[in-house]
Amino acid sequence: VVAGVVAAHVPRLRTVVRGAARPGLSFAGKRLMRVGVVLLGLSVGLDNIAGLGWETVAMVVCTVAATFAGTVWLGRRLGLPGDQPLLIATGYSICGASAVGAMSDVSGSEEEDVATAVAMVTLCGTLAIVVLPLLHGPLGLDATQFGRWVGAGVHDVGQVVATAQTAGPTALREAVLVKLMRVAMLAPLVASVGLALRRRRREDAARAADGTGGDTGAREGRAGGRTPIVPLFVVGFLAMVALRSTGLVPHSALDLAHHAQELLLAAALVGLGSAVHLPSLVRDGGRVAALGLCSWIVIAGVSYGGVLLTA
Repeated sequence: VVAGVVAAHVPRLRTVVRGAARPGLSFAGKRLMRVGVVLLGLSVGLDNIAGLGWETVAMVVCTVAATFAGTVWLGRRLGLPGDQPLLIATGYSICGASAVGAMSDVSGSEEEDVATAVAMVTLCGTLAIVVLPLLHGPLGLDATQFGRWVGAGVHDVGQVVATAQTAGPTALREAVLVKLMRVAMLAPLVASVGLALRRRRREDAARAADGTGGDTGAREGRAGGRTPIVPLFVVGFLAMVALRSTGLVPHSALDLAHHAQELLLAAALVGLGSAVHLPSLVRDGGRVAALGLCSWIVIAGVSYGGVLLTA
């Protein structure tokens, strides 16, 4: 993300990034992101989720739901433009920048909104690597509790690993398992939002048809009808989860897929970062920062309470 932002604002590179390289960077931010999200499904097995126990699963579901709904609501109240509230809510509640990219593909968000959400989620997730280990002792959490708190409250998978490993192997194991549960919720969340948006577009098309004699509404309705009910990359993600759960995929193939996923997502994040427009980010920076901080407090507080209740 940082590399993309820097490239977009260095004078000698800016012309290339915004000109000849723009189609390729946009391709990386969208198409490569989809492939990376599909491969992300190979990191999740249904046996991993089942091993957590229903109490922990319920805690994770409640944390995701509260963070997503609360962030969207507050973002609208703060008057953030476009799809920024939706994208930031998705990134905070699920798995960081990759979740933002997945949701933006369904919502058809502007590239600048996506870049702003990715920048905010990445910044707060990086801060968590420093802040949460400092709270480990004062909050009186043992290694298992701390690991579950990190897994439920930190955004990106890499950030979860970096944060949890400060408390040892037990905390790291628990954090990764809980985090994978959150990753598994990416598909149902994106599919649900996609269905809701599809329904809203149909209603808008119907209203437009009533007001314009049907021609405009018919065109919009046909356009909406071509939109898949569930995006293909979400289907691919679920297929990879099912494949991983069979136990038939060798570890060498899983390792190869993991490296490919990291490379694809890294390329996608460079593409998204290159779309960040710092003057716009500065203009909306106060509201975006307020939303990010409040969302961070919500997910940290809800997950902390959930960990204490399910310990």
